[in-house]
Amino acid sequence: MVLTFPHLGNAYLAVKALCDGLKINYVVPPINSAEALRLGAMCSPEEICLPFKINMGNYLQSMEMGADTVVLTGSCGPCRFGEYCQLQAELMRSMGRDIEFIVLDKPSDIGFPELLKRIDRIACHSPHGRVGRYRALKNALAVIRRADRLDARAHMLAGYEAWPGECKRLKHECHAEAARQETPEAMLKTLRAYGRALDRVELDFDKRPVKIAIIGEIYTIIEPFANLYIEDRLMDLGVSTRRRLSPSWWMGHLAGAALRLWPSTLQRAARPYLAQGIGGHAVECIGEAVRAQEAGFDGAIQVFPVGCMPEIVAKSILPRIAKERDFPIMSLTVDEMTGEAGYATRLEAFVDMLERRRSKNVSGC
Repeated sequence: MVLTFPHLGNAYLAVKALCDGLKINYVVPPINSAEALRLGAMCSPEEICLPFKINMGNYLQSMEMGADTVVLTGSCGPCRFGEYCQLQAELMRSMGRDIEFIVLDKPSDIGFPELLKRIDRIACHSPHGRVGRYRALKNALAVIRRADRLDARAHMLAGYEAWPGECKRLKHECHAEAARQETPEAMLKTLRAYGRALDRVELDFDKRPVKIAIIGEIYTIIEPFANLYIEDRLMDLGVSTRRRLSPSWWMGHLAGAALRLWPSTLQRAARPYLAQGIGGHAVECIGEAVRAQEAGFDGAIQVFPVGCMPEIVAKSILPRIAKERDFPIMSLTVDEMTGEAGYATRLEAFVDMLERRRSKNVSGC
């Protein structure tokens, strides 16, 4: 068995660390690109969402590298992501591709015995015993937490850099260096080293950068290729950004659901506008818009794929939040036809508007 998986931001670092720790065979798909999207779009239903098409491209590229088994997580609530595995497997069969899917779904949906059975189908290929497997999992969790934390700090500090571009450079160098490591311990050492390097970046706290919250559909805001590298573009503009949703946040979210630790802070914040889950992470999108305004951010940008119903509902609610709280929010939809030039122009115009708005408020005009 040779495992592979779809890309989702920094998640590939954690999965690589886990597989290296377990000493099982795996393939990391090439970093998402136009080629992955082209391959996925060619064999996917035209009306299906962007994440589905990119996932299919990941699988096809991994199969060319020897993968024969896809590991995929399950869905949270009424979202079409819950049907990905069935539809993707059917598409693969129709193309004559022989690939197996292992879906790690919620225990509440499939039961703990079935979940453990599916996990064992992966772990049984490891030469390690229970202690070694636990250590591998612990290291993988540490990797994703450190990677996500480093990215979050880099995105926020970008607005305060004395020498613009330093945080972005360190972030990308860290990802590349970590991906080259062959053991989870070496990967953690790399992440710690770049964390210390980020601490040494010269900052100018006299600056008052525009601060923007990135909200929306979880895959699209986490995976840089899917959102046309929105965080990097905003770093180039000297903007500080915050994105609460991340792979490590998602794991904590699942743990909270399993332990019934509800409602979460984002759910409580969203309650006046959206009192119950409607699928995907629409509630978190609304909640983060509210929390960002309360934290003194200048605005928020919602990013979601064309046709995502939960986010379409959230988009219809965001104007009310913007009006009641005097908080600018821009919504961006993406698919394989999105043009970079128009996308970049809208981002720049939004940042310019926020800067002018702040200047007007400061002058009292």
